[in-house]
Amino acid sequence: MPAIFKMTRQVEFAETDMAGIVHFVNFFRWMESCETAFYRSLELPLISFVPGQVVGWPRVNVSCTYRAPLRFNDTVEVTLFVKKLGTRSVTYLFQFCKEGAVVAEGEVTAVCVGAGEKGGMIAQPIPAAVRAKLQVAPPSAWGG
Repeated sequence: MPAIFKMTRQVEFAETDMAGIVHFVNFFRWMESCETAFYRSLELPLISFVPGQVVGWPRVNVSCTYRAPLRFNDTVEVTLFVKKLGTRSVTYLFQFCKEGAVVAEGEVTAVCVGAGEKGGMIAQPIPAAVRAKLQVAPPSAWGG
């Protein structure tokens, strides 16, 4: 039952601003990319369009704190920690590291939803198959 997932990527030129620093919005893209890779590693769908099954995981809270810049060609390790697992939601903590130093930390809380009768989203309990593959990381793993 994974609680931690890591991926490594190299900063692309298109991800930088006029100062040559990674534009802040890319950290949010990288968080989603890491979450997607995490779900793939668990062989779980991130989104399902099958009637009666999970439709998706809309975000209800996101944040990112920046400590040092990343630049073109830097290699960054993105680590996902399952910080909290609720009945209907999951909170991930993301750490972005360059050469072993944390340069940014992000957090995403997503709610498990299904399709309502009128096509809207309805919060629902996290399915047992998903919950069985998730485990909360100990705070000591992420410095909490």
